[in-house]
Amino acid sequence: MVSIDTPASLESFRRFVIGSTCRSYAPRSYLEDPEVFAEREDSLGSIYVEAADKVTLKKVRDITFVNARDILGIIYNSKSGNTALKWRQLRKNNGKVVGEASANSLTNLAESGVLTLDWVENYLKKKTEETKKVTS
Repeated sequence: MVSIDTPASLESFRRFVIGSTCRSYAPRSYLEDPEVFAEREDSLGSIYVEAADKVTLKKVRDITFVNARDILGIIYNSKSGNTALKWRQLRKNNGKVVGEASANSLTNLAESGVLTLDWVENYLKKKTEETKKVTS
């Protein structure tokens, strides 16, 4: 598990959630629409979108697609329980992602643009320094 605390756009976190859960079967129009988000029930690893305006569109498998505007926050918990992340709005469509992520989620966070190359490089540098301290 890796601790995450990084600024991120709403769109990058939306892409992360969809990429981690339903990219293979979501309707293409939903993937391309920045107002469509995925939600999932608590028993399956909850995903919840907190928004001022939200309308349910369609349920496909275990994902409920919603059209949402004025997003205040998104809570994401993986099915495995190894990832628990929250995106919180700071200003309009910019926010902050905080929580714990598995190695698989790190890959998805990087692919979606939540984590930058700088973040990954700094994390690896920090881990290398920690390892050197332990071994010396």
